[in-house]
Amino acid sequence: MAGMELAPFRPWDDFFPGVDRFSKPDVSDLSKWNNRVISNLLYFQTNYFAAAVVVILIVGFLNPLGMFVGGAVVALVFMSSVWAGENKAVIKNFKKRNPTLFVVGVLGISYLLLSLCGGVMVFLFGITLPMLLILIHASLRLRSMKNKLENKIEGVGLKKTPMGVILDLLDQQEEKINKIQDFLESKLKD
Repeated sequence: MAGMELAPFRPWDDFFPGVDRFSKPDVSDLSKWNNRVISNLLYFQTNYFAAAVVVILIVGFLNPLGMFVGGAVVALVFMSSVWAGENKAVIKNFKKRNPTLFVVGVLGISYLLLSLCGGVMVFLFGITLPMLLILIHASLRLRSMKNKLENKIEGVGLKKTPMGVILDLLDQQEEKINKIQDFLESKLKD
């Protein structure tokens, strides 16, 4: 955690610039879609965090104990799955090749555990809803050159942010950075 810094809060007109900067992702090219999502997660991470905090606070205000239990269960399941991924090659490979399925699996296990203690509504509104809103925005928002440059700076280790750490735990950084580097190099040659 040493040397970690928060990414700047992006202005509203950059976060929601208008319909011309949003586009349906190409679902036939999953690697391109994954790259767009990861780039947007890194670039808008502070905005996403603020939006998630607002939703979590609203749900936490309505059901504080349920939100605490739900958050603890999801955090424990995520940390356990990351630990298993670091210690079991099969899980690490699955996590690297299928990050979405990995996160869905973590959420599915969390849902099952929370359903045992009656926290399903808190899980749906307090945990899943913010993640869904973030995923929708990250999938639809087109990247800009500034976005790609900021991600490149983080990828080469000049900056380390909380979202970068999470993506490292999901084994998504190295591959993405190589793609961004190739893209930038091709643009510089043109």
